[in-house]
Amino acid sequence: MTTAELTLPAGPVDLRTIPTDATPGFEGDKEQGEKALAKLGPGLADLQERLFAARGTDQARSVLLVLQGMDTSGKGGVLRHTVGLIDPQGVRITSFKAPTKEELGHDFLWRIEKALPARGYVGVFDRSHYEDVLIARVRQLAPPEEIERRYDAINAFEADLVAQGTVLIKCMLHISAETQKERLLARLDDPTKHWKYNPGDLDERALWPAYREAYQIALERTNTEVAPWHVIASDRKWFRNLAIGRLLHEALAELGLGWPAADFDVEVEKQRLADEAPIT
Repeated sequence: MTTAELTLPAGPVDLRTIPTDATPGFEGDKEQGEKALAKLGPGLADLQERLFAARGTDQARSVLLVLQGMDTSGKGGVLRHTVGLIDPQGVRITSFKAPTKEELGHDFLWRIEKALPARGYVGVFDRSHYEDVLIARVRQLAPPEEIERRYDAINAFEADLVAQGTVLIKCMLHISAETQKERLLARLDDPTKHWKYNPGDLDERALWPAYREAYQIALERTNTEVAPWHVIASDRKWFRNLAIGRLLHEALAELGLGWPAADFDVEVEKQRLADEAPIT
């Protein structure tokens, strides 16, 4: 599985033609997929530690993973099973809910900029600035001309982010309406999952065609060379987790980070330890 196999091609987007249950680039089954993700873990953790170790050097970079998708598409599952493979001290997760009164008083990107990962960190956005051209479009939360302005603003913002040294990985978790229905029913059938169920989800589900159109427009308008989209077939949870793990691993590996050199004399420090008096 390579990035190219998961990257959305340039041009018009019709999500109805993109399978939600495919496993592009991987021929194994669920068991093999879960084993492949587990095998990926140590290497992923090593690369992330290199990123964190380099945060105070001239090699310092940051990574931002953007997760967008309809309800039940698995953003939480990716956080647990894929992002959970790396050291939490080097991860910053932000869940964007409805904007506060203060946030509404600023440009839509204001709260996004405040949550960007510092150098050395992997940032994860559980929903993101794309809410402002998705639900805002479907629910008419902003005038059409403002929605239109936001596509170009997003492209400029992301291009600047990449130019400043952040690796941007944008993933749309692509599920079918049938799979969403199964997952919502599963939550209702399990008392331990009732807390995850929101009756408002059905109101949003009734707008599925409108959301699909909003996603298609957003994907097409913001699928740029410097910040491409990856559409991840997410009906199979195990493949979704593996695919994003591979994307994250490849992005970190391409940074080519080594371990920072010591800014002290290693031999002197060894001698100091050898010469120290016993601690009682």
